[in-house]
Amino acid sequence: MSFTPDLDAFRALVEQPTELTAHPHATEVRDGVLLYDAGRLLGAGREEIRAELAAALADGPGIVVVRGAFPDTAVVDRATAVFDALIAAQRAAGTVAGDHFAAPGANDRVWNALEKAALHDPETFADYYANEVVALVSAAWLGPAYQITSQINVVNPGGAAQTVHRDYHLGFLSDEAAAAYPPHVHRLSPVLTLQGAVAHCDMPVESGPTMYLPHSQKYGPGYLAWRRPEFQEYFAAHHVQLPLAKGDAVFFNPALFHAAGANRSAGVRRMANLLQVSSAFGRAMETVDRAAVVNAVYPVLLERKAEGAGEEWLERVIAASAEGYPFPTDLDRDPPVDGLAPPSQADLVRRALREEWTAQALREELRAAGARRESRGV
Repeated sequence: MSFTPDLDAFRALVEQPTELTAHPHATEVRDGVLLYDAGRLLGAGREEIRAELAAALADGPGIVVVRGAFPDTAVVDRATAVFDALIAAQRAAGTVAGDHFAAPGANDRVWNALEKAALHDPETFADYYANEVVALVSAAWLGPAYQITSQINVVNPGGAAQTVHRDYHLGFLSDEAAAAYPPHVHRLSPVLTLQGAVAHCDMPVESGPTMYLPHSQKYGPGYLAWRRPEFQEYFAAHHVQLPLAKGDAVFFNPALFHAAGANRSAGVRRMANLLQVSSAFGRAMETVDRAAVVNAVYPVLLERKAEGAGEEWLERVIAASAEGYPFPTDLDRDPPVDGLAPPSQADLVRRALREEWTAQALREELRAAGARRESRGV
C-alpha cells in the first residue's frame, strides 16, 4: 500500500460491510459497528472471545460496543459522584483543563482521573475497576500487564464537536513528525493502546456521543491523512454515532477515525470516562503515581479479600492500580531472583495480599522497590 494518502483507497476500505457471521458472539451490527451483550460476552470461552475481540479491533470494524458492561449502574453513579467532586475542586481552584482536539474550557475535562479517583475514594475505585468487561477487552487487545489511564470528559449542552483524529501515539504528532517514522511503525502504533469510554449517563445521539468511521483503522497512511480537508469532509459525511445507555462501554482501535460529537441536547450533561489502556511494552499517555494509587487501594483489597472477594476480582483491581511490568530497572540492585525479571509492583501487591501484610509494610516495600529501580551509575 502506498503511504501517500489517497481518498479513493481510503474509501474502498471504509465502505466495506461488517459481517456479523465473522463475529459469532456479537448480537448485532448497527451502522457497521459490532454490538455485544455483556452477559453473553462474559459467558463465552475466554480465549475464544479474546481472539474474536482482537480480530474485530484489528481486521473488523475497529470498534465494539458492549451493552451493560457495568450491569450495576449504582457503581457507575458512585464513580460519577467522585468525578463530579474532582471537577468541582478543579473549578474552585480556577483550573481550565485543555482538550487535545477541542477549545480549552468548552468541556469539563479531568486529566489523570484514575489516580485522582483512587486517592479521593479508593473503595469506589476498587469496585469500579474490578469490572470484568474492561479487563477482558484490555487483555484481548494488549495481553497481560496492561496499564490503565483515565480522563473524564464532560460535554455540556451547547458543547462543540471535536475535529476528527486518530489517537496516541502517532496521532498526537504533527504531520511532519509522523512522516519521519517508517510505515512499519505506523502499523505498530495502534497495537500499543486500547481506547475505551464508559457512559456515565444515557447518551442519545443529540447529546453528541463519539462519532466513528468503522474500518478506518485499517488504512495504513491514516496518521498522515486525518488532517487533510478531503478526509475531514469524508468523515463529516459518512461517520456514524450510536446512542449509549448508562453503563455501556465502547472500545476501539486508536487508529480509528473518530471525534466527540456536538451536544445539541437541551439538558444532557454528557459524561464519559475515557480509558487509555497501554501495553506493558509501550509508554502510557499520562504519568501516574502507581505507588500512591496502590497505597490508597490496598486497604480496600485487604478488606474485600477478608469478605470473600475472589482472586479474579482482586486481580482486576490490581491490574488497574499497579505497575505490571518489571522494567526498566537497575539490575545491579534489582536483579532477577526466580526468573528473568525482578518482581513487578503488581507482584508485590499480590504477595502482600497473599501474606496479609499491613498497609504500612506494603508502603515501605514499595518505597524500597522504587529506590532499587533508580540508577546509581558506577
